[in-house]
Order: sequence, then C-alpha cells, then structure tokens
Amino acid sequence: MAAASDPVELGAPGGPARPEPPPTRFHSVHGANIRVDPSGTRATRVESFAHGVCFSREPLAPGQVFLVEIEEKELGWCGHLRLGLTALDPASLAAVPEFSLPDLVSLGHTWVFAITRHHNRVPREGRPEAEALAPSCPPALLVEPHLCIEQFRIPRDRLVGRSRPGLYSHLLDQLYELNMLPPTARRSRLGVLFCPRPDGTADMHIVINGEDMGPSARGLPAAQPLYAVVDVFASTKSVRLVQCRPCRPCAAS
Repeated sequence: MAAASDPVELGAPGGPARPEPPPTRFHSVHGANIRVDPSGTRATRVESFAHGVCFSREPLAPGQVFLVEIEEKELGWCGHLRLGLTALDPASLAAVPEFSLPDLVSLGHTWVFAITRHHNRVPREGRPEAEALAPSCPPALLVEPHLCIEQFRIPRDRLVGRSRPGLYSHLLDQLYELNMLPPTARRSRLGVLFCPRPDGTADMHIVINGEDMGPSARGLPAAQPLYAVVDVFASTKSVRLVQCRPCRPCAAS
C-alpha cells in the first residue's frame, strides 16, 4: 500500500482499489437564489448578491478536484466567489445559510475561503511562518503537464481557464496558463480538493488556473464525507462544472 506521503492515483496499482468517482454535479440543496440547470453542472444566482451557496452532490474522494469555471460576472457588487469544503451533509441542513462566510462556517465542520491569491496558508507545526506566504511559482512551472499536490499528481490541462475563440484568444490563453489574470476573472477555473495525512486528518487545497495555492486549512476529518462548497457570491453570477481527469501515479523519484 502506498504511504500517505507517496504520490498515488485513485485506484492505482499497488494501492487499495477504489472505484473512479462519479462525475461532479451540484447538489439539489442550495441557496434560495440559485438555479441549477437540468444537467446539474451549471449554477446561476438569479437575483440579489447572496443566497448563492451550492454544494457538490456527492462527497469528494481523496485527491478529487471539484472544479468550476466562472461563466458570468455581474457588475455593481463588491466581493467574489467563495470556495471550500464541509463535513455537513447538505441534505441535513434545516435551511441553507444566506452566506458561506460567516454563516455556514459558524455551523462548524466547514472550511471556506474567499478566492484570492493571498488567502491564509497554514504552516505545519514547527515550520517557519514563511511557509504560510502565498506561493510564487516561476512561469515555467505553471505550464508543466501535471500539478503535484502532496501525494497526488493531477493533469493540468483541465485546470487552466480558456478564452472564447477570437482574434486575441491566443494571447488570453497564455495569460490564463501563466495565471496572470485576476483569480476571479471570467473563464477562470477554480478548484478545491483534500489530501489525507498519516494522522487521519486532511489538508484542504485551493487551485487557481492550474496553480496550487497551498494548504489553506489543516486538520479536516479525512474519515468523514467532505462535500465541496461553492458560494456564487456578489460579482460572480454563474459557474459551470469542469470534469477533471482522475489523479495519475507519479514516477518514483
């Protein structure tokens, strides 16, 4: 069996066989202002700036990326998409809170962040606080074919936003690939996943256009079902799910 610190694949040879996770979909439980399309892959806030909290239909598997692309923006509001995980079963909620921050988080067992390249990174115990600084990856690293996050290796091609075909699309695509656009720009792709640790806990990671923002929360209960949380808040009006290929095994170093 692969150790928790070794790169693994969902159901990789040499490890415990796991069925491939089902395609990601939005849960039927969501905020009052959200409309989910019949396919379950697009969530749109139809009025106001709040009541836009959404959940994944199924708990995530370890290393599975719940990936959304920002489809529509709405001018006139202050604030952007929020993303995270919860150990609360959406179906058990008496009512979906108006906001993910602070309302849903205050219910406990929930970890949500506003999307920014400067959100909290949590250093490990005994490590210098410099570890908590936002990562600064050389541009060359952002065009590598795979993104390695702790023990998982994830194909990068689906993680990076794409512009709509047009005269300047080749220039815009390069800006997405180098992650030089604002993280909540239209067509940006944002993902969340968790990585189990040997002590039975998990780290939560947020990915922005193929760049790992580092562990934003530690100590999540890895043995409990963890659902993705997407708050379609304020200037973010609509998001769609992007299916991300399962993790692949890393070559031994």
